[in-house]
Amino acid sequence: MDLLKLLCFLTSVSLGIAAEHADLEVYWKSKLPNTPMPKAVRDIIQNGKPPGVGALSASPQAIPFRYGRYMIRYGKNPADGQLLNHQNVTVFFLKMDLHGGSIMNLQFVNLLENTAAFLPRQVADSIPFSSKSVPEILNKFSVNPNSVQAEAIKETIADCEEPGIEGEDKRCATSLESMVDFTTSKLGKNVGAISTEAQKPDPKILKYVIVDVSKLNNDDKAIVACHKQNYVYAVFYCHTLQHTDAYRVNLVGADDGAKAKAVVVCHEDTSAWNPKHVAFQLLKVKPGNVPICHFLPEDHFVSWALKH
Repeated sequence: MDLLKLLCFLTSVSLGIAAEHADLEVYWKSKLPNTPMPKAVRDIIQNGKPPGVGALSASPQAIPFRYGRYMIRYGKNPADGQLLNHQNVTVFFLKMDLHGGSIMNLQFVNLLENTAAFLPRQVADSIPFSSKSVPEILNKFSVNPNSVQAEAIKETIADCEEPGIEGEDKRCATSLESMVDFTTSKLGKNVGAISTEAQKPDPKILKYVIVDVSKLNNDDKAIVACHKQNYVYAVFYCHTLQHTDAYRVNLVGADDGAKAKAVVVCHEDTSAWNPKHVAFQLLKVKPGNVPICHFLPEDHFVSWALKH
């Protein structure tokens, strides 16, 4: 695609995005009337960057979690235990440690400061999203095929094309409407949704103390988790999680008193996980019924069916 065509495409999309903001909020309220937009979604609507290579992260270290076939990937390879430069962060922990007074080493980074905007559904649906279409996608957005950004695009699409694990329904939603529709198809319209929010995002690893913990979902109900992907426009990897509990966790900084409202997900049954999953290596446990928990980054969110 030559420069003039690219500029025309991006300009038309940007105008469409600006006009679409109010429509997206109306769509959310019409489909999910009983929950406000989580900050992870609201920030993208209000501050998302126009689609293109500039919306991609060039560094895998800027994406603490990537979700794919083995559920949680930390860094480039989930099976070999590489934790990049985050060895001191509380990545995974046992459910027995999820209580008031527990100390966690956490890193709340403002991942939504430099993130791609949602495309209007009709635009997103008109753009191919498959491995076989990667050359066309790179050309459409003028991405160098040999660049780090091109590799990120390929990896995101490949993760989306991987089959889900046993009992998991999944969708890579390329628009807000698609993401909402997936959620309501699994949970109905009486839904709660929440994302992690930190009072003082900081790239440093800091000690936080758990103040209190509130469970969000019913024991026998699945939850839906949606995870922002590294792509030229907003794409969320959404999937159902069975035998999984979600919690709202209030935290306070041990040193500066900064507050955070975090989302924690605890997986009660890990028997279907890759035995080489880094969580087992860190916690010295095996796949099975030892509940394993982790915090959700700020650009992910979780939904659950509200009690009637």
